[in-house]
Amino acid sequence: MGHAARIGLIRGLASALGVLLAGAALAAPEAAMQERLAPCVACHGGGTSETEGVPSLGGQQADYVVTQLFQFREKQRAAEPMNDVAAGFSDDDLRAYADAVAALPAPAWSGPAAEPALVARAQALVSKHQCNSCHGADLAGREAIPRIRAQREEYLARSLASYKSNARPGYDPAMNEVAQGLSDADIRDLAAYVARL
Repeated sequence: MGHAARIGLIRGLASALGVLLAGAALAAPEAAMQERLAPCVACHGGGTSETEGVPSLGGQQADYVVTQLFQFREKQRAAEPMNDVAAGFSDDDLRAYADAVAALPAPAWSGPAAEPALVARAQALVSKHQCNSCHGADLAGREAIPRIRAQREEYLARSLASYKSNARPGYDPAMNEVAQGLSDADIRDLAAYVARL
């Protein structure tokens, strides 16, 4: 499947989910949603995760979050405790949580800048594997494509390794295909670079 066809498939899935969830309103007033989000924030942080291995969710694309929650609910993606958390979600809940998560402040790197050699290696990989064509020029995602910019480094590395081994199937095979061409060193460089944006 060509790159354009993969993008079309992703957009089609996002559109289908959008139709399914069109018009979904918050099932609870905002104060109640904040209360319901409390367990999410406890692990994922208020936008930026402080917990190793747990991704930051702030500024994430709402359509991507809906898709992930749907996959957790339907057990198409296994990641405890998320399967149990999403098990009782209605379609309206999926949209409400996704919109609430997307409104959290986006994570930002606050440590030292990446070393120039790392930046050069990683930018060459980003260009070679066309990361920007899906995740956007600033890697902040779009539509159903996730924000990866300033994501936790170890989470990015684990995700890429899981795509490479096919332990994490994507709802589109693009990431599994791209990851096949990455060495362990490439994965380390990409994760370190993207986390520091």
